[in-house]
Amino acid sequence: MLPSPERFAEPAKYDWRAAKLRYYQYSFHLRQRYGARVQRVSVDAGFTCPNVDGTVALGGCTFCDNRSFSPSRRLPKQDIREQIDEGIRHLKRRYECDHFIAYFQPATNTYAPVDKLRDLYEQALAHPQVVAMSIGTRPDCVPDDVLDLLEEVAARTDLTVEYGMQTMHDRSLDWMNRGHHHDAMLDAMERSRGRGFEICAHIMLGLPGETHEDMLATAREVARLQLDDVKIHNLYAVEHTPLAEQVRRGEVRLLERDEYLATLVDFLELLPPEMIVERVSGDAPESFFIGPSWCLDKPAVLLALQAEMERRDTWQGRRFER
Repeated sequence: MLPSPERFAEPAKYDWRAAKLRYYQYSFHLRQRYGARVQRVSVDAGFTCPNVDGTVALGGCTFCDNRSFSPSRRLPKQDIREQIDEGIRHLKRRYECDHFIAYFQPATNTYAPVDKLRDLYEQALAHPQVVAMSIGTRPDCVPDDVLDLLEEVAARTDLTVEYGMQTMHDRSLDWMNRGHHHDAMLDAMERSRGRGFEICAHIMLGLPGETHEDMLATAREVARLQLDDVKIHNLYAVEHTPLAEQVRRGEVRLLERDEYLATLVDFLELLPPEMIVERVSGDAPESFFIGPSWCLDKPAVLLALQAEMERRDTWQGRRFER
């Protein structure tokens, strides 16, 4: 394993502007933090969600088919160690990399009793090539005993807890069958702070009924919450979801690339410069994918974002107000 980094050093230590970047890219952050390439390995621990099993709703989120979002959902079920080993073998075909983040990705990865969670997390922590963990969850699924466990994990390794915020607008959360409102995110943030792990929010742009100003209001809320990291992508549709049928019936229009990029740049301008931007686009395997088609060419999206920010001569935090 790599030597333990200075735990949660001030983000300003990593000067992304000096590196001639336009926003605080996650890949840059990881290389500065660990001194080497670090890749995420998706782990499927077999969780469900409270809006799937009927606790708060049925049917899951309108946009969500976990098979399309996680490579592990497209593999035969294996234990955690085997999944990590298989994921590493796959990644090493593409990258020269020896250090990995165990990413508990599909479904709600804190939605179980603490004893079960501890066993699953311990399996990932025990892997000799795992140098950090990320845990994806919902803001309504972190009771205090789970947060206590996450604090224990964070004392042993770098940990990021990713909350599916998606938007600050309750009407949009209702549309997506989320089963909670924004107040759940506010509560989770209040109880998560000061526990030694980084806090990340997932944000989705282009939700039906949201105006450009609505999306920027979410940007200002993300900034106000003083999160460590953010993941941003446009709304896209995959098979076997209510959203796929809504798109086919013409009830939902998905953003074109230029629309998305213009909004994304405006969004980034409102974020604090020390907030790590883990993702700016999303995609899914073509066998699951409905649209928009431009999502499938992620390198082209990144190049277009860079070009748009250069054209506007702008950067993350340009319009941020403390």
